[in-house]
Amino acid sequence: MEYAIIEASGRQFWVEPKKFIESNRLILKIGSTILIRRILFAKTNANSFVGRPYLNNIVVKGVISKHFLGPKILVFKMKPKKKYRRSFGHRQKLTRLLIQSIE
Repeated sequence: MEYAIIEASGRQFWVEPKKFIESNRLILKIGSTILIRRILFAKTNANSFVGRPYLNNIVVKGVISKHFLGPKILVFKMKPKKKYRRSFGHRQKLTRLLIQSIE
């Protein structure tokens, strides 16, 4: 089994080849290749590598497959006894990455 733990957009993701991850919107075109160099941990069939804080000799290749909006989150504000009520929604812009390889 081959996998890695990467850091992208302030979060950590467990990635494997031929799997998808969803992170915050990246300003790149669909189909472009991205190299992720912030690798925290990597495991191959024989060895494990732990970064302090990152690994220098391992790169994760990914392809941007689509841009989309996340689920709608409703935000409601109110102040009691003052007749103040506000309701609005938010949809986060996301990007789906297809992980091609861990090198």
